[in-house]
Amino acid sequence: MTDKTFTIADPDGNPVEVVLRRDKRLRKSSRWERTPGGNILLRVPYRLPNKHIPGLLDTIARRLKRQRRQAAKRTDADLQQRAQYINRTHFGGQIEWQAIRWVAPMKTRLGSCTSGGNTDGHIRISKEIANWPQWVVDYVIAHEMAHRVHANHSAAFWEFLEQAYPLTERARGFIKGVGFAKGESWEEAE
Repeated sequence: MTDKTFTIADPDGNPVEVVLRRDKRLRKSSRWERTPGGNILLRVPYRLPNKHIPGLLDTIARRLKRQRRQAAKRTDADLQQRAQYINRTHFGGQIEWQAIRWVAPMKTRLGSCTSGGNTDGHIRISKEIANWPQWVVDYVIAHEMAHRVHANHSAAFWEFLEQAYPLTERARGFIKGVGFAKGESWEEAE
C-alpha cells in the first residue's frame, strides 16, 4: 500500500503536509514525527480503518498548537535570539526548532536536542557554559541545531557542522581543554 498525503494547518495557519504510512509492525497505536523537511510522517497500524484518519489529523493539529504554546513558555529570549542569528548566518535559515533554553548543568553533556515526540525540536543548553566565550557557546548551539538535520554524530553530521560553523574544531579544542582541566569529559562521540 502506498503512502497517502494530507494537509493540516500549523499554529500560524500555514499548510503542513502529513504523509500517512501504514505500518505492519504497529498493532494499536499510531506514531507521528516531524521530518527534516518540516513535514509530518504519521505511521498507523496497517489495518486501521480510514474513518479514524481525520481524528488522527485533528489530534496532530491540536498537539502542534500545544507544542507551540509550551515552547513559548520554555524558550529563553537570549538563546532564541542567538539561535536565530546562528541559523541565518551559518545555516542559511534552514534549521527549525521549537524551543531553546538554559538548563541546570548536565552531567556529561553541554547541550541536547530532542527529535520526535512531544518535545520534538527542543534544544537545551547547559548553564555551565553561560560564561564561556561567545564563539564556544555559539558552537554548542550550532552543534545542537545540526542535530535537527543529522540525528547522530555520523561523518555526515560532522561535515555538515564544520561547513556551517567555521570555528567547530577550535571550539571542540576549547571544550576538551576545559574538560581536561576539570578532570571531566563531556559526551561527544566521534
